[in-house]
Amino acid sequence: MAITKIFAGAGSGEGKTQGMYRGGLFFRNPGAGEWQAVTNGLPDKVEVRTIAVSPHDSNVLFAGTQDGPYRSIDGGVHWEKLGFPDKGAVIWTMSVHPTNPKIVYAGAAPVVVYRSIDGGDNWKRLPTAKSPAHCERGGFDTRTIRITVDPSRPDDLYVAIEVSGVIRSSDGGETFTDVSQTLIDLARNNKHLQSAIGGRHCGICEGMLDSHSLVVSPAAPGTPFLGVRMGIFKSDDRGASWHDINVGRASPLTYCRDIAVSPHNPRTFYAALSQAAFSTAGSLYRSDDLAQTWRRIDHGVNAESTVMALATHPADPARLYCCTRSGQVIGTEDNGATWQDYRLPQGVQDVYAVACI
Repeated sequence: MAITKIFAGAGSGEGKTQGMYRGGLFFRNPGAGEWQAVTNGLPDKVEVRTIAVSPHDSNVLFAGTQDGPYRSIDGGVHWEKLGFPDKGAVIWTMSVHPTNPKIVYAGAAPVVVYRSIDGGDNWKRLPTAKSPAHCERGGFDTRTIRITVDPSRPDDLYVAIEVSGVIRSSDGGETFTDVSQTLIDLARNNKHLQSAIGGRHCGICEGMLDSHSLVVSPAAPGTPFLGVRMGIFKSDDRGASWHDINVGRASPLTYCRDIAVSPHNPRTFYAALSQAAFSTAGSLYRSDDLAQTWRRIDHGVNAESTVMALATHPADPARLYCCTRSGQVIGTEDNGATWQDYRLPQGVQDVYAVACI
């Protein structure tokens, strides 16, 4: 079996912490060794907010930075800047189409969706993709935080927006529809789903519109799962309506930052659940029945801050990694029997992304 590489991406801080931390892209192998900064082809003082591994070829990786998207075709050794239309666009999410390796999506802050049809060489801004403006706030660029294609309906595209809900396209990104109304209604009608802490004009609905992650499993066509501040929600009708899967029955922590579907078993889901955006506790949960029931799987390690992202291994189902905001990468190489804490270098704390190949 090929040697596994773990990648982590970090920024330099946000808000009051802007410029306080060391950003960059880092990699290491499991077990012995140290983290190394990746610099070949990346800009100086790079900030990496997302890392995407192509499901068609794990040697092809994309990184979203404060200077647009970059690509590697040799497993992350060398990187190249791509032909992007907007100089200085801050890329928060990237996604390779599950059935067509030539189609790649990227999302920015402020909210914009871009599409490439030649594997990332050139990009087109999709002008119809915009925030529904439920939760805009001065001083915070609303982010395109996740772009997900339904593998059973290759023209169905879901875009999760932090903080403004979800939009959906049924034509590969040519046009979009806001599918956030049920999320708003749930907040208005259920006190336990109400949250307003960011000073935005959406009031008590803010937490339900604080989208972080969105997945569609091949085992559940037309059924997106959405992770938000208030938990995990599911739609059985392609986003037209949403309902709570009640992950709080299994976990005392319900702030969801990421959800992942196993590439080896489409009924297996992983979730990163924490206290809040900035917190001192996080956890990992697993479901083997399409998110109906959950169990905690991280044992013997301590996530000291919010768990921000998950990474499944494309070839080895026993490997799973996550990163915490404060600079930990926690992983298992034996299907959860044991866990390791791979601390990132000193000064690396604003961590958003993790990947493995």
